[in-house]
Amino acid sequence: MYRSFVSSVILGLLCEASAGTDPQTPPTPACSSNAHHDFDFWLGEWIVSDTDGNLAGENSISAEEGGCVLVERWTSVSGGTGQSYNFLDPATGKWRQLWISKGAAIDYSGGLTEAGSMRLEGEIAYQTGGVKAPFTGEWTLSADGSVTQHFEQYNSKTDAWEDWFTGVYVRKAPPGE
Repeated sequence: MYRSFVSSVILGLLCEASAGTDPQTPPTPACSSNAHHDFDFWLGEWIVSDTDGNLAGENSISAEEGGCVLVERWTSVSGGTGQSYNFLDPATGKWRQLWISKGAAIDYSGGLTEAGSMRLEGEIAYQTGGVKAPFTGEWTLSADGSVTQHFEQYNSKTDAWEDWFTGVYVRKAPPGE
């Protein structure tokens, strides 16, 4: 009895979901709009250095869940790690990044600037001490294929934005090169 009830509910939902759709026209794949690809320039395997050329770490950015999320996996030269989840938020139409590490959590959103860089604005919250601050991140693709990532944190004591980290991303050479 329970199985037939569940089957009836599922069948009803499927029929309702397909009602009004043209069986000849396949549905548009999720996350396939141009806006869903605004951050694709960041996809890949990267060596990251600071602006003086000192190695900062390695980063891997992959498209997952059918291209609906870009997943970042960071490892610094000192062994620190972190991950971010980047997606076009269907509720706001803006790109959103959630960064998590044992040091901090960052939640910010935004989109492409007129110049073509990805700029996000939000807040950093440190894992200890309860400190929070306004935070921005910007990723800019260069003509040579490298990407510059620039983070700033607002300092309420000085009433000024301060550089938090600037990294230059260069693609790792494919195996065998």
